[in-house]
Formats: sequence, structure tokens, C-alpha cells
Amino acid sequence: NSFVTRTNTCGELRSVHVGQKVTLYGWVQYQRQGLFLVLRDFQGLTQIIIPQDEARSHVKELLSNAPVESVVRVTGIVSPRPLGQENPKMPTGDIEVKAETAEILNSCKKLPFEIKDFIKKSEALRMQYRYLDLRSFQLQSNLRLRSRMVMRMREYLCNLHGFVDVETPTLFKRTPGGAKEFLVPSREAGKFYSLPQSPQQFKQLLMVGGLDRYFQVARCYRDEGSRPDRQPEFTQIDIEMSFVDQAGIQRLIEGLLQHSWPEERALIMTPFPSMTYEEALAEYGTDKPDTRFGMKIMDISDVLRGSDIHFVRNALSYPHGSIKAICIPQGVRYLTNKDLESLKESAKSQFNQEIMEIICRPDGSLKSLLTKFLGEKEKSELIQALNLREDDVVLLAAGEHKQVCSTLGTLRLFSANLLEAAGLALRDPTTFHFLWVVDFPLFLPKAENPTELESAHHPFTAPHPSDASLLYSDPTKVRSQHYDLVLNGNEVGGGSIRIHNAEQQRFVLEKVLKEDSEVLSHLIEALEFGAPPHGGIALGLDRLISLIVDAPSIRDVIAFPKSFRGRDLMGNAPGYVTPEELEPYHIQVSWPLEEKEAKKN
Repeated sequence: NSFVTRTNTCGELRSVHVGQKVTLYGWVQYQRQGLFLVLRDFQGLTQIIIPQDEARSHVKELLSNAPVESVVRVTGIVSPRPLGQENPKMPTGDIEVKAETAEILNSCKKLPFEIKDFIKKSEALRMQYRYLDLRSFQLQSNLRLRSRMVMRMREYLCNLHGFVDVETPTLFKRTPGGAKEFLVPSREAGKFYSLPQSPQQFKQLLMVGGLDRYFQVARCYRDEGSRPDRQPEFTQIDIEMSFVDQAGIQRLIEGLLQHSWPEERALIMTPFPSMTYEEALAEYGTDKPDTRFGMKIMDISDVLRGSDIHFVRNALSYPHGSIKAICIPQGVRYLTNKDLESLKESAKSQFNQEIMEIICRPDGSLKSLLTKFLGEKEKSELIQALNLREDDVVLLAAGEHKQVCSTLGTLRLFSANLLEAAGLALRDPTTFHFLWVVDFPLFLPKAENPTELESAHHPFTAPHPSDASLLYSDPTKVRSQHYDLVLNGNEVGGGSIRIHNAEQQRFVLEKVLKEDSEVLSHLIEALEFGAPPHGGIALGLDRLISLIVDAPSIRDVIAFPKSFRGRDLMGNAPGYVTPEELEPYHIQVSWPLEEKEAKKN
């Protein structure tokens, strides 16, 4: 309560304050029949007794007629609640304040929605009136937890480990590869700035500059269009260190998260487990596995290799062909025939992959189109390999290794959703399973042109020391020094050891990625002036906080987020500007015909 005119907040009064005269400020949460109201501020609620005596009739009239969500000042005496009227659900439930004077500081007009967490509001309405939505307990709690975590991160990095907090420019130039960047026009004809998708180049240049340890709560920008649960502007905990290896970065981040972890959440244990990219793909079908539940992908190629089943023999005839399966525990009990059909349809529509189901009957026998082609020995081996139990359902796929794994990985998550919707608890949102995924490929084929390569992480990632020679002979086989941090099946961080040799960086850009290295000439030149070995990581703060508080969307942990389509519905941005405003930037807008007509009207 320092620096302000209140004596206490609405959440701090207790029985020890009985008899004290207090002044409270807050919003009217609700009012009942002119007898009492509940006053709310950022810290909690306090019950205010409205005076009924004639001497204070003006106070009664004022408080009885104050619209909900009006801002009021109340001065009064803290009193114990009458016996039997205590409210154990309220921290201030043992007391009430008997109002002596009051003032309406600002009356509230009719609200577009009630300020209560349990009242459902449309996403668009919440975005349009974000300043009202921010009054909800949940959003207040989320933002305050976020603030506390960031402060503890600063303490850990700067005070305990000597990191330097450096602000890097927002106006810069285009970076090759990666996500699309927002362009900002300049007053020089035809020249544009780009908003950085991360401070990647700057933090490497800070290492060349000898700062040794850099940290920033960095604002980043990506023009990714309409993507669910993504934001065009977002926040990273950005870190870079000199003379460090992958293990050093991992230990730093584990310590950082332990130090800043909210006390009210389940403890996290370190070191975090680790698995390679290939292991993650083979067992979970994704590079960001949710390890809170089982249902791992199992390879049953050897069990079925000797069978005469046509699709099995066909799949195994290819170099990377395999037969894999996932087992859905108690699937018969929890999944309907419609559910199973939706799983198979999903595999077909997303991956063009056929799925065969196998059901384990109560007597231990198998029900499937497949079983009539299998002998008793093969059936027994299949039951043993999949560890089948009564009422389990198996989803089996045959084909190229990566496609089969990706398909079954998606079905694993889809099945978990269906099981939980049917009442089987699989993934506890109050537990936190961190995982390092390492040894990613350095390059991947481009989706639009598989004969060309792109960086799996970004073009500044160093090759794995064991594979360095392959960079010049067979770059497709090179593993990288790239590492991702995964939490409950979500990527919350990614980083790498960087290329610190100018010639190697130039080779990757020009020969492997076919990019114009001139765009990065400043960085390549910097690497020629005694650049130290260095590496770093960026944690996605929005995603991390949303998982910690179990928010349905990252928009629930950002004060003023954009909508699904990247619009600010409150301020109606982006908006039109006049030709006169565009003139200094040498820009003319070419309007689509329908928009021309709309502007005329």
C-alpha cells in the first residue's frame, strides 16, 4: 500500500484488523438489496456493510445505487462477521467493513459481459473488451505468475550467473530461411526494414563482441497468418553463452526453471530426461513427445515378416518399410465404433495411410481381418510383443518408416483425447514432464521441392562433431548440435551450438542451402575476427506459462493478444492509412476490386 491513498487492499484484512479504521478502493463485485456489497481489487474481495441508519442515509443511497463494476472508495471500521455468517471460502471471510463514508470515483455503464470466470464469453468479445476481461481472477492470476517467474529468471541469470541483459534492435533486415517476417517501410524508396523473428544474429554478434553471457526478455515477430494458438508477436527468454557445449546449456536451463518454478505447482526434478530425434520419432511419432502416458509405437515387423499377407510383404519389401502399431488400453470399453472409424479416417485424410485394427477379446483371442492369415504361433508372438490385455485395441500401420511413425503418433494423441473424453484419465495437467530432444538432422528436404535442402533449425546451427566431415560429402546424413526442450508434448524451447567458423558458415549458406550469403555478410565477416565458440537457446515464455497454469490458449497469458487471424479487435488493427500518409514511404496500395467498392460505400 505504499505510495497510494488506501490503507489496505481488499484481500488482506483479517480478524487481527478488527477495530481498525480502513480506507479501501476497488470495483463493486455485486450488491445485495441495499444491505451489503462486495468490493474487489487485484488482491481479493472484502464484504462492505451498507449503513442503515438515518445519519448515513446518503452513504446507503450511494452504495445501493452504484452499478456493478463501478470504482468506489469506502472508509469504515473492520468488524467480525456475526456468528455463523463467516465465509471460509474467502480469505477475508471472518470480517466485514462497516462503511462510514463512501465515494463513487467512476460509475460503470452497462457491461458487454459479466466479469466472472465461470461466465462463458466469446473469444471475439473478450478480445474486443480486453480491458474488462483483464479484471477476471484467472487472467490476473496468470499475468502475476508470469511476472514473478520472469523476475526470478532475471535473478538467476543476472545476479547468480553473471549474464548481461541487453536490448537488441527491433528494426533490422531480412534473415534468410525460417518464418516470414513483417516488413516496415523506410523513407528510402524501395528499402524496408524487417521485424526480427528472433534476436539470433545480434546475440551471436554480442558473443563476438566479448560479452560472454547474454540474456533478454525478447519481443519477436513472425508473419505466420492464421495459425491456431500462435501469435504474430510473442516473447522469448533469449540466452547466449561463449565457450559452452550442449550439456552446459541444458544444465543452465534446468537450473533456471527450477529456480523460477512457481512454489504452488508440482516440483520438477532435474536433470531432465533426454532422447534423440530418431528415438522420439520411432517411439512417439513426433519430435515433441508427450511422455505423461504410454501407448508407445511398437515395431512388429519381425513378428509378421514370415507371413503371407500381401500388404505386409509389400511394405517390408521397401528399404525403409516397417510394420508398427500402438495399443490403446481398454479401447473396447472406452471407444465406440464411430471413434475407431474416425481414427482410421484421420489417418487416411492426413497421411494417406491405411489402418487395421485388432481387438483383444475377453478370452484372450484376437478379432481382426488380419488374424485369419496368421498361425497360432504368430498370434501368440503378436500378443506378447504388444503386451495385450482384455479389451485392448491395436491400431496397425504398414509402410515407409517415417510416414507410419507420424501417422501412429498423431493417432496416439487423438486416441488419448477420445479416452479422456470417455472418462479415462491419462494426462495429468498438474504434472510436468520435461524432455530434451537432441541429435536432430542438420538439414531436411524442402516440402515443396524435396531435391533441395533447408535448415531443420536455422542456418547458424553447427554440425555434430562426429558428422562434421559429412557436411561436405553427404549433408543429408549430418546430425546437428540442435536441442529442443519439450514439456507435456509441447515445444517450449529450442537452441543450438552455433557455427563460429566463417568458411563453414559460408559453405552452409551458399553450397547447401543455396542462399545468397551477401545478406549475412556482416555476420560472416564478424566470424572472421576471432569469434569464440558459442551457443544458446530461446524459451517460449507464452507457451511455457500457458502450460504451467493449464490455460486453454496462449492468449490467456498475454495481456493484449491478437485474435486467431492476427487482428487487434480492441483497437481494430491493422487499419487503413491514407495515400498521403504512405507518400513519404514511396508506397501505393493496389486495391482488389471488391475492397475498392467497399471503401466507396
